[in-house]
Amino acid sequence: MENFFAPCPRGLEAVLAGELATLGAHDVKAVDGGAAFAGDLALCYAVNLESRVASRVLWRIGRARYRNEDDVFAAARNLPWSEWFDVRRSLRVNVSAIRSPVRSLDFVTLRIKDAVCDAFRAVHGARPDVDTANPDVRIHAFLTRDDAAFYLDTSGEPLFKRGWRAAGGEAPLRENLAAGILRLAGWQPGTALLDPMCGSGTFLVEAAMIALDVAPGLARPFGFEKLENFDARQWRTLRERAKARRQPARPLPIHGADKFGNMLALARENLEAAGLEDAVHLKQVDVLESSPPASAGIVVMNPPYGERLSSHEEVAAFYPKLGDALKQRYAGWTAYILAADLRLPGLIGLKASRRTPLYNGALECRLFEFKVIAGSMRKRTG
Repeated sequence: MENFFAPCPRGLEAVLAGELATLGAHDVKAVDGGAAFAGDLALCYAVNLESRVASRVLWRIGRARYRNEDDVFAAARNLPWSEWFDVRRSLRVNVSAIRSPVRSLDFVTLRIKDAVCDAFRAVHGARPDVDTANPDVRIHAFLTRDDAAFYLDTSGEPLFKRGWRAAGGEAPLRENLAAGILRLAGWQPGTALLDPMCGSGTFLVEAAMIALDVAPGLARPFGFEKLENFDARQWRTLRERAKARRQPARPLPIHGADKFGNMLALARENLEAAGLEDAVHLKQVDVLESSPPASAGIVVMNPPYGERLSSHEEVAAFYPKLGDALKQRYAGWTAYILAADLRLPGLIGLKASRRTPLYNGALECRLFEFKVIAGSMRKRTG
């Protein structure tokens, strides 16, 4: 049994822990920023392939107490790196820390890289190259006040890079955050879903992949394929099972709309890249003039910042109109709005039944839940 850690967008730790348990992980423990778990390497492959919420899967290969940078170097130097990857593989080292006494993380990163290269030189008389842009192998070290833990990144590129995104648009929502929000919203395939400000279509693609049982990692490579213990036969079996499970695209009650045609074109391009263009209905319409595609369902949106809603005042003017549109036409629906603006409930004129703190990258947000009832007007504040 190996030990792993899967980071995820902050605020989704419990969602990730539930997903890991469903995938068969042992000893799952949600902590700030992710979840620790145990299992064999087949589970590691499965989590990379199937997790919609994890950002990476890190395999813990060593742990040691330390007091200073020299102790971290010695701990890294003692690990059998050449058993895990070939000297011809390029590498990158990432270090993060909480309450660590070390003075410079950059210096510790350099010391760990030197330790790995020294270990290879001792065994092979040669050292691996460093490639910070596109490495074959990513090594992660995490320092607490007393402990240094070393990990090999089994994912490679972050798991939110599913391989389908043909076009990003302006600051697109990360795929694993979108999938986690759908989980927090309790959305189930078969329930009507509408993103009326869909931008590049992240919610739409993720929802369609869930509905059609498309494994999120089916279209991409992984870091574990470059490790010495890679079991190609086992991996092939897992992928073939996932491929066989995938349902062909068919029209689903998943709807996307945007006021801007160029945004809708991005969404269409991404759906086509994912092979899901037949599954989702797209329409060009302003959210303030939109009408519901069903008598009940879930509205989910990440109102844009930047060009489409630029100023603070513009946002403040938009939310009351959005609240009116929801109250007038979306009774019976539940709306989930991701926003960094904490004034939202006061401006929108609806009572938030839930407020879940989430992070979109480094940006602190709230996922507001509004149960829209006919005549659910209330006096606006703020």
